[in-house]
Amino acid sequence: MNKRLKVLAGASAGLLLAVGLTANAIGVGQKAIAQTTPKVDRDLRAQAPMNRIRIVFANRRDATDLQNKANQVAAILSKEIGMPVDAVIGDETATVEALRANRADVAFLGGRAALKAEQLANARMYLAEVRSDYSGGNTYDSIFVVRQDSPLRPKGSAKQTLEQLKGKKMAFTSRTSGSGFIFPISELVGQGLVSGPDRLESFFGNVTYGDGYSSALQSVLRGQADVGVVSEYALLPPWITAAEGKQLRVLQKIPGVPAHGIVIDDRVPAPMREKVINAFMKMNEPANNQLFRSLYNSQKLVKVDHTRHLGSFRQALVRAKLEP
Repeated sequence: MNKRLKVLAGASAGLLLAVGLTANAIGVGQKAIAQTTPKVDRDLRAQAPMNRIRIVFANRRDATDLQNKANQVAAILSKEIGMPVDAVIGDETATVEALRANRADVAFLGGRAALKAEQLANARMYLAEVRSDYSGGNTYDSIFVVRQDSPLRPKGSAKQTLEQLKGKKMAFTSRTSGSGFIFPISELVGQGLVSGPDRLESFFGNVTYGDGYSSALQSVLRGQADVGVVSEYALLPPWITAAEGKQLRVLQKIPGVPAHGIVIDDRVPAPMREKVINAFMKMNEPANNQLFRSLYNSQKLVKVDHTRHLGSFRQALVRAKLEP
């Protein structure tokens, strides 16, 4: 390579480093988040001083106009931190990869993705959301749902209740959902009704997987499934209508599913990490809270211990014989 080409190549590499995740916001898409980064490049980034914070807000089905709202949140955080903050929208798989490759510093993630981020990037969750439709504040219930006219009824114990599902048609939210798959499988294994996620057909008469809460609930409403499993808040709009919600009832609850929260990569120095945490806590204040609630319907953020908050999710994965 001649000298001029080397100079051009060096300038291009520098530009790519500066742009980082923000390329997603101008049309490159999520491939820009998930692309592989050479180890040497990752190490150099980890050692470089921070001059901006890159935050990825994970897509959620109940979130609308997410990029615009995230940009407004980023502007508030930037003012509090005293440093530019870039907001990017991405799915959770790409977001975890971005943390691993040092192309993201902070992310809003669910429990399973947070555990994966810990495994791959040594990132940790420091804040969790609290929502009015979470019965545990910063935890919520996974629920087995049936139609109002179903012959299935709660019994004296969880095992007796769930034993009724033998030979029934089951609709899971998806194969990756915490409340709609992992926690229910963990409960079924714990009660000795199934031996693992690959043995479900030996207990249920039929098993289907949806693409979200709505599809699992619609299967029950239409009689295509006898029972479905979802999060407790999925019985409310926008997942189903209020009228449809009245046609369903909860057969069995599994409490303790950890709420989504703010994950920070280990490359962020402790003093900067504290600034980021304190800046996010400012979103609880009246002047900022309405904007923050419009993101994911979160009432506020609370500080959590990563290991303790995600302990129930880790235990559910182990018992269900699944990986993060």
